[in-house]
Amino acid sequence: MKISELKVGAVNGEVEGEIIDVEDPRDVMNKYGMKMKVASATLKDDSGEIKLTLWNEDAGKYKVGDKVKVSNGWVSEFKGTKQLSAGRQGKIEKI
Repeated sequence: MKISELKVGAVNGEVEGEIIDVEDPRDVMNKYGMKMKVASATLKDDSGEIKLTLWNEDAGKYKVGDKVKVSNGWVSEFKGTKQLSAGRQGKIEKI
């Protein structure tokens, strides 16, 4: 699946791309008061770009230039911008 084809909701399949930008991880509290790590990155393929949210063990794991595959992820929208994450059921892996 191409980045340009992603719609808000579950992604049943795989998206591959190159990380072209990544922020340093930061600590946040979830709605249950648990501390988590999060980092934002930008994932690009030949069809476009999308913000990639990296949680916990994935935050700080990837760098600019890494090629990754997101399987069974989740697309949400925040302030008019689509964001891709692994969600609860998905995974991100370096390829």
